[in-house]
Amino acid sequence: MKAEELVLYHTLPNGLRIVYRHCDSSVEYCGVAVNVGSRDEQCDEYGLAHFVEHTIFKGTEHRKSWHIINRMESVGGELNAYTTKEETVLYSIFPQGNLTRAVDLIADLIINSRFPSAELEKERDVVTDEINSYLDTPSEAAYDDFEDLLFKGSQLGHNILGNVDTLNNITSSTCKSYLQQFYTAPNMVFFYMGATSASKVFKTVEKYLATLSPHQPSRQRIVPPQAPRFEIKREIESHQSHTIIGARLPGLYSPQRYTIALLANILGGLGMNSMLNVSLREKRGLVYTVEASTAAFSDSGALMIYFGCDHDDVNKCNRLISGILSRLAESPLSVRSIDAAKKQYLGQLAVSSDNREQAAISTARAMLYHGEISSAQELRDKIMRITPQDILDVAQLFIPEKCSTLTLG
Repeated sequence: MKAEELVLYHTLPNGLRIVYRHCDSSVEYCGVAVNVGSRDEQCDEYGLAHFVEHTIFKGTEHRKSWHIINRMESVGGELNAYTTKEETVLYSIFPQGNLTRAVDLIADLIINSRFPSAELEKERDVVTDEINSYLDTPSEAAYDDFEDLLFKGSQLGHNILGNVDTLNNITSSTCKSYLQQFYTAPNMVFFYMGATSASKVFKTVEKYLATLSPHQPSRQRIVPPQAPRFEIKREIESHQSHTIIGARLPGLYSPQRYTIALLANILGGLGMNSMLNVSLREKRGLVYTVEASTAAFSDSGALMIYFGCDHDDVNKCNRLISGILSRLAESPLSVRSIDAAKKQYLGQLAVSSDNREQAAISTARAMLYHGEISSAQELRDKIMRITPQDILDVAQLFIPEKCSTLTLG
């Protein structure tokens, strides 16, 4: 095994899993991925996961906000975080030689954060502005609104940002309780990517994170009920209409997940030669953007197509997309077409893996959800085993009669 491919695992006595990925680089990456997100919020605390992610930087028992901000930046590094519906990731990027500084800081944030009331009020205004700016971007709002409808009746069916009313319910005590409940050793993964030896990484993490709670948090994630099919148009002030077409499909643990990803790429992936881009943009000039994407959760998922076009062209675009989806479900693509699609998709994955920040985060997510990291060869083998019949089977789950539609415009 080449040094840059080395992946090692270690588990602390408190249950914290560590995944180490070696790469020859003068830059290092480390952080924690926590199995908690907006899905784990109660109705009166929507937005809490995202708000905690924002305010965890605002002060600990040992550091003020200013010291936290400067701790990594003073050596040229970064401190960052993000929240999704099922995970929160807190991580740092830094020049080689600053591992102890980074691990010490991350441990302080997740163990000793105070969430000062004055800082919470400032950040409440920041998040409110984020909510308002999100509403000003209908191409983004369409996705969240569509998922809210598709997963209606479950905790997956609400916006990660929450709303102004629920934000006002959040206090320092709320944030601390949330941290104590979910930021526990068995509920998270520590990840590292860089050139420092594995033994030093493992010892450093144990030094600073051995005191994390060993308890598995209690949670109740209910499989979303199947929402009725919908066709909804919401009028907004916009020079374009923004449409999402999509349907429920299996989630993260389905054996079909690789086929779903390949089908999404064939339909509307990164390439300008995707079926939808060729039909709607290149041939007819109807859209500026058309894309297909997946949302994969632990117990469910979705495949979605987005396009933005002139108001008068929405129906025509819908008809063209329906025709493509129907053809894909009626007869299998040729072996030659599938082989070309696999080659393109694998090439795109190889290019994206050169982004080391995303590679580090992908390592963390794979460990969090699957307990191990698939090698590039293992991933390639799984993609190469996909057959025309596999594509046909998934396409039949995505026929127009099973798809819902939301248009903002």
